[in-house]
Amino acid sequence: MTKAEKTRNLIITEAATLFNQRGYEGTSMKDIMDATGMSKGALYGHFKDKEQIAVAAFQEAVNTVLVEVGKRTRAENQVIAKFKEVIYFYKERILNPPVEGGCPIQNSSVDADESRPVLRKEVIRAMDAWQERIVRTLQKGMASGEVRIDIDAREFAINFISTLEGGIMMAQLYRDVRYFDNVARLLNQMVEGLKR
Repeated sequence: MTKAEKTRNLIITEAATLFNQRGYEGTSMKDIMDATGMSKGALYGHFKDKEQIAVAAFQEAVNTVLVEVGKRTRAENQVIAKFKEVIYFYKERILNPPVEGGCPIQNSSVDADESRPVLRKEVIRAMDAWQERIVRTLQKGMASGEVRIDIDAREFAINFISTLEGGIMMAQLYRDVRYFDNVARLLNQMVEGLKR
């Protein structure tokens, strides 16, 4: 890895935590400069503007979560077990998430309004990709006979993500995992309802 690549990675890694904790408006270029020990000119040598840094930081944060969740789900062969591992992962990590500040998709979706079209597009891309992973997983389960074929995979994906994210938000707001426990029970019921 070249020095320029290492520097760019440092900026992205530090910015990922800052944006995820403080949001777009709450993170200044000075905050990024302080976290990286770099000058504004050095930052702009790697990124054209704050939004470009935010997009790269968001991608890094999402990838960090995907890697951690993937370690759990790849260990399972059955579709139902994979979904349960996702639920257990968030239950265990709800107050100690892989990226400080919580779920990067949830956090960045708040910042991704019309004034930041590039960031908005990236958040939508990440959410669409998440839904597609769920749909593909369900389709594999249907093909193997594990999952009922009358399930609307897209609808399930939307409901699963929305319920999961709501539980994350409640637990983080109150700093109490018991709020996620209620949601985890509901999610487990949803997953059990997939069985053929």
